[in-house]
Amino acid sequence: MRLKTPIVLACLLCIGHMAMAQQTETNMSTGAEPPKKEEAPPEPKLVKAQRMAAEKKYDSSILLYNELYKATPDDIYHEYLNTLLIAKKYKDAEKMVQIRIGSPNLTSIYEIDLGNIYKLQGKDKKATEQFDTVLRKVNGDDNLTQRLSKAFQDINQDEYAIKVYERACHIFNNPFVYCVPMSSIYAKMGNLDKAMDVLLGPPIGQFTTLDIIKSTFLQWMGNDPKKLQVAQKNLLKQINAQPESAWFAELLTWIYTQKNDWDGALLQIEAVDERNKEDGRRLLSFARTANAAKQYETAIKAYDEVIAKGEASPLVASAKMEKVNTQFDQLQSTSIPKPEDITKLMTDFSNLLNEYPAFYASDLVSNYALVAAQYTDSVDKAIQILQKGIKYPDSRKDFVGRLKLQLSDYYLLKGKIWDASLAYSQVDKEFKQDVLGENARFSNAKLAYYRGDFEWAQRLLTVLKSSTTELIANDALYLSVLITENVEDSVTYPLKRFAYVGLLRAQNKDEQANALLDSIATAFPKHPLNDDILMVHAQIAQRHKDFDKAISYLSAIVEKYGQDVLADDALFVMAEIYRNDLHKNDLAKKYYEQLIIDFPGSTFIQLARQKLRELNEASMQ
Repeated sequence: MRLKTPIVLACLLCIGHMAMAQQTETNMSTGAEPPKKEEAPPEPKLVKAQRMAAEKKYDSSILLYNELYKATPDDIYHEYLNTLLIAKKYKDAEKMVQIRIGSPNLTSIYEIDLGNIYKLQGKDKKATEQFDTVLRKVNGDDNLTQRLSKAFQDINQDEYAIKVYERACHIFNNPFVYCVPMSSIYAKMGNLDKAMDVLLGPPIGQFTTLDIIKSTFLQWMGNDPKKLQVAQKNLLKQINAQPESAWFAELLTWIYTQKNDWDGALLQIEAVDERNKEDGRRLLSFARTANAAKQYETAIKAYDEVIAKGEASPLVASAKMEKVNTQFDQLQSTSIPKPEDITKLMTDFSNLLNEYPAFYASDLVSNYALVAAQYTDSVDKAIQILQKGIKYPDSRKDFVGRLKLQLSDYYLLKGKIWDASLAYSQVDKEFKQDVLGENARFSNAKLAYYRGDFEWAQRLLTVLKSSTTELIANDALYLSVLITENVEDSVTYPLKRFAYVGLLRAQNKDEQANALLDSIATAFPKHPLNDDILMVHAQIAQRHKDFDKAISYLSAIVEKYGQDVLADDALFVMAEIYRNDLHKNDLAKKYYEQLIIDFPGSTFIQLARQKLRELNEASMQ
């Protein structure tokens, strides 16, 4: 379809030009006038008024606004008034507002507008009298309070906006009722100290919560280091004044994390935990937060603090398990792990399971087996670990199902194809209506594909294409299309060799996989699989962190097969490599943009736009 569309379009254009030429020739020979060009629709009055105001043609703009105002005064009031004020037509503005003040609705808002007109004319005394008159009308009605405060803010009278809230608080006999909006106005005025005093004034839970305070802080400060420093100073002042209040310390800890000072945050947490005799509860929570933020060293230190409290603490077992899992996360995030770190982690896994056998019913087992299989090349040990977890009596059924799927993958690594297929089938049968079952079914479909049994693979894939899980459905559709497009007149030899590459990759035999891919490309230089071959080469290079080589394969897909289905995939993967691995944001932006322009129908289009927007926003900071 992509190849034919430009040709069809060109033909249509040629036919169109020929028809126009014929029509022109006919008109000239008959003396008939050529058809008149349709006139553009007239510009709407409001749009014209706005355009003229933007062009500083205020008199013309005001005439149009006046006509519109007579028809729909409520809809056009603010735009009309602002245009009059910009044009310095203060008398006309005052006259219009005075008439509005006589109406039954929103009188106080119009009185604020009148005060603003006085202010703009330099009549400060009259403006103050007008604003004070409005202030006396605050009666405790929340809707009125909020509207008046906003109206004052709209004309940059922030001090009066605060006075509105203060008067309402006085009526309620509670200084904290409007602490959040008041603090935001102080922050907007640049008085961050006062903003924090107001926001941190009420007891937690009375008009504020920790989440509200954090959200408000972020609105004020973002990642501005100077503002974060002011916040830290104010919180320390509050802690010194109220040492028994734990939530000030929690906020201070959060400020430290915003400054990326995780060690400082840990010191605060340790002090609070010790002062309140919390047995490590807060430390454990902080360790989880640090781990989620990939601050692994800090998380491990926090876990060690909990563990140091001794077995008398009810949280020690959890801390030990989570610490080992954090070490596992740290290992996976390291591009080239040290052998001694791998050895230590394997020892820690073993010691922990010996000390707490109940952890055989936890994700610890899955992680332990993964390290054994992928980092120490001990697939047999990984299989033993998983088998023990599967047999553990207290393991949940779904947990056992996940372990069986992992076990099947390791059977595949060992070349035990039949054992792998049998284990996948067991999970499929036990979790027929579950995602686990769909994963097992798809794994069996891939096994059939690896073995060259394309007919059976297609039967399984047909069902999976309607999977409730989008990822499985997409993967099933891709594999099904791959089989359909490359089985021609019962000639399946190239596809069988390509499918076997998938098995070699599943067994981590990447050198053999690359060699087999090259042999297919050499033997069948014009086969439709060639763009798929380049993509698999790129994926293998990525797995080995050879990003330059991956880029070269992906570039070849775009250059040689730019009209085929993998071209947009290649552009997206290149952009991701440049952004996440090579940290070359300019090149990442280039390929996101190319994807958006050249492939508007791509499934990656929304994600590419989002990532491009994030990069553009980051470059502006």
